[in-house]
Amino acid sequence: MAIHKVIFDTDPGVDDAMALLFLHRSPEVDLVGVTTTFGNGTIDQTTRNALYLVERFGMNVPVARGAGRPLVGEPLDPPDFVHGQNALGNVPIPEDFQGNADPRPAHRFIIDMLRASPGEITIVAVGRMTNLALALREAPDIVGLVRQIVVMGGAFGIAGVQGNVTPAAEANILGDPEAADEITAVDWPLTFVGLDVTQKTFMPTDYLAALATDGGEAGRFIWDVSRFYEAFHHEGGVPSIYVHDSSAVAYLLRPGLYETRSGAIRVSTAGVTRGMTVQKPDGTRYAPCPWDGRPSHRVCTSVDAEGLRELYRTTIVG
Repeated sequence: MAIHKVIFDTDPGVDDAMALLFLHRSPEVDLVGVTTTFGNGTIDQTTRNALYLVERFGMNVPVARGAGRPLVGEPLDPPDFVHGQNALGNVPIPEDFQGNADPRPAHRFIIDMLRASPGEITIVAVGRMTNLALALREAPDIVGLVRQIVVMGGAFGIAGVQGNVTPAAEANILGDPEAADEITAVDWPLTFVGLDVTQKTFMPTDYLAALATDGGEAGRFIWDVSRFYEAFHHEGGVPSIYVHDSSAVAYLLRPGLYETRSGAIRVSTAGVTRGMTVQKPDGTRYAPCPWDGRPSHRVCTSVDAEGLRELYRTTIVG
């Protein structure tokens, strides 16, 4: 039944772990690899977390360690006040757990997999875009080999939504804006699922508690891993957790849950707007500007949040 071969590019991360289980449990997905990047933790933490999740839930897929720093400058400090000291909501991982990563760096793993299965693999990227940019720099031919790329990242100002690290920038993009601008410069099938829709989608406490009751080991883990994350949201005045990374998976599985807008995208790489994502919608006219000559990509503008919650529950509970 699987109709989507997927490489999951991720920085686990509470919401990353929830999205990984979403992919793993979907009968429509053939998860062919996990690649890691820095972000919610250091690259050592996120790779160990990915290896742990893959082993614990019997995913039987390779994990390739990716970039530990952005294309330019130093990485931002991991947001341990959001995801906990171990980036997995402080859910204990056995001290002696090691795991074995694929010998290839993540960007080379991506290149090799796309070349081996041209036109078949979708990349769901929910961390920094560094691995994608490195793969693109080394092997420009992959532009014509990927089926599609779904990015969780950005904030496009739709209905007044701003960034979540600065007023201008969302975390995944601010973490490596040069990489994000590079991947939007090429003509491959690319969709951004940004804060404009992820902050319109919540998973309330009672919804998560029902997953813990009905969803077996995966449901109980989702409850456990989200406790610290939910507390962070509550402290910020948000009544329920936002659904960030799982929204990218939902778009892959049910694009009809979303409305999109197409147009060229630029990412600011300097000044107080560093990390800002700005789309020039198709059909709009301006004086000559830096968006000219750039390919058109999709940005999600609205979401059926209840439909997403139903899809997530059905997938996890089975």
